[in-house]
Amino acid sequence: MRICQLTGKIAQSGNNVSHSNAKSKRRFNVNLQKKRFFIPEEDKWIELRVSAAAIRNINKNGISACIKTAKEKGFM
Repeated sequence: MRICQLTGKIAQSGNNVSHSNAKSKRRFNVNLQKKRFFIPEEDKWIELRVSAAAIRNINKNGISACIKTAKEKGFM
């Protein structure tokens, strides 16, 4: 399933809207990337499927803080 392991983001649904304003259902998928992160506290690498927004959060706050909040919210 396409779900971010740190933020819990999943695909949303919406409409394709044509020039005649006819609507048909579509999906807005999450921009997921497979990334390896090094955790210095545990001295090991982990591989996560994370969204682009989660990667920016990791760059800002650090991988340890992001994993801690993900565990608190129940995503990991």
